[in-house]
Amino acid sequence: MSVQRHGLTVGMERTNGEFFLSLRVCGKLTHDDYQTLVPMMESAIAGVEHPKINVFFDATELEGWEPRAAWDDMKLGLKHGREFNRIAMVGNRRWQELSTKIGSWFIGGEARYFEDEAEAMAWLNESA
Repeated sequence: MSVQRHGLTVGMERTNGEFFLSLRVCGKLTHDDYQTLVPMMESAIAGVEHPKINVFFDATELEGWEPRAAWDDMKLGLKHGREFNRIAMVGNRRWQELSTKIGSWFIGGEARYFEDEAEAMAWLNESA
């Protein structure tokens, strides 16, 4: 019998019009994950004229996206892409690096892939 692990941890900080979103994923991202994440994010940025969002995405235990969740991710990028300033994905697989590059097409800011968490955080803090 195989065990399927799944988890999503979301953290969000707001300083004036700047936001720091922290995501840690274990297993596959699901449609239900986006049903939780998107309203939280939209509530946090509501009323801010030009929100600026930096994202730390720990994907070291990410196994991928369910098809519907991949669609949810694309919709999020199309709707709020201009509000993303920097997205740092920390991972350990080649496909994660490729998905970071593809994801950068849907945002107004920058997205970069890292294998080291400290380097990712340093890059995110450069923009502060």
